[in-house]
Amino acid sequence: MAVKKFEDLLVWQKSQDFAVIIYKNFSGTKDYPFKDQILRASVSISNNIAEGFDRRTNPDFIRFLYIGISSNSEVRSMLYLSERLGYLHLEIVEELLDRSNEISRMLYGLIQSMK
Repeated sequence: MAVKKFEDLLVWQKSQDFAVIIYKNFSGTKDYPFKDQILRASVSISNNIAEGFDRRTNPDFIRFLYIGISSNSEVRSMLYLSERLGYLHLEIVEELLDRSNEISRMLYGLIQSMK
């Protein structure tokens, strides 16, 4: 069965869940520029999946999936920094990194399936 809407993609669902978790973990952060950047990057993952899906061509969709991967990498980089700055404990960062890495693997797998 072909996927008819982006909401049916498991990677989009996991990306949305990931953004919600990022929002919850940084809700009390007073470093507003840092907080704004990581929140925007986390939302960008699922938004790029959605936008690319509705372009209706594989090359366009793949291009947006790569942008989603890049946003995910940005979040991971900021997660490492958040631990170093003392914004999050290492255990939480490791859990979030695991989620991020799973999303990256799924995005790369989706790209490979489309080539």
